[in-house]
Amino acid sequence: MAVYTEVTDDALRAFLAAYDLGALVAFRGIAEGVENSNYSLRTDTGDFILTLYEKRVDPAELPWFLGLMEHLAGRGISCPRPVAGRDGASLRGLCGRAAAITTFLPGVWPRQVRAWHCAPLGEALAALHLAGADYAPVRPNALGPAGWPKLLDRALDSAAAVEALSPGLGARLRAALARILAGWPDSLPRGHIHADLFPDNVFFLERRLSGLIDFYFAATDLLAYDLAVCLNAWCFGADFSFDVGKARALLGGYAARRPLSAAERAALPVLAQGAALRFTLTRLYDWVHTPPGALVVRKDPMDYVRRLEFHLGVGDAGAYGI
Repeated sequence: MAVYTEVTDDALRAFLAAYDLGALVAFRGIAEGVENSNYSLRTDTGDFILTLYEKRVDPAELPWFLGLMEHLAGRGISCPRPVAGRDGASLRGLCGRAAAITTFLPGVWPRQVRAWHCAPLGEALAALHLAGADYAPVRPNALGPAGWPKLLDRALDSAAAVEALSPGLGARLRAALARILAGWPDSLPRGHIHADLFPDNVFFLERRLSGLIDFYFAATDLLAYDLAVCLNAWCFGADFSFDVGKARALLGGYAARRPLSAAERAALPVLAQGAALRFTLTRLYDWVHTPPGALVVRKDPMDYVRRLEFHLGVGDAGAYGI
């Protein structure tokens, strides 16, 4: 479910009047995604995506996200590019929401990750990091380590629901958080990261990576943390076993464009632990706080608890194929 705000024909036509996009041909909601309302938009000049930003997105931060996408697209990264209206603005209001039109990227996301997906992913992530180096504005990562203690407290305020999910889970997560924060590196290279590069945010076309989408969790943080997010999202099987071949391809593809420092390689286990914990916590919060009947599919936090348990048992980066 990814259409929370319905757009009427009259509202859409009035909105499009601010653009030079030609005549409206087709318009439909997109079912994928969970954060915003997304529509596929076709005019007689081409295909576009219309996004209405819902309440979980701070409108004050939207210029940063759109500016980053414009910057990356201008440096050759295949990502959605904001479309400006005749007044030069790419952000405006629609149906009580902030809204923007972006360019359409062809391709499909991999429903089943193969090893051959992972090297191009690593190369694209490194290219993104390099291309973002001269984008001056910064955005602190609200879902980074500084935010995890509060997020854990909020997730555990429904202790009975957490215990019902997995007995002792709250205590295990508190112990993991303490261990991760104690070992968290603070001097690794920093820059702008995607922070949510899951398979459904990466498009492929004829075995070629064709685009990266959904930059609305992007932030300024440790570059290698972004790689750790991908290790979690792309390198585990359906049985939660870690696929070292996929990890080796991912890390090799990344290093071909941006070699990791010795410190970054050494920090991979704790970065992967942190990435697994971050998604455990957000999924756990949604799991215990989403009311019955809500039009949002909850994601099982135990999927990431199992990943976290794997990374907590890793002794060094050799486990990831380095």
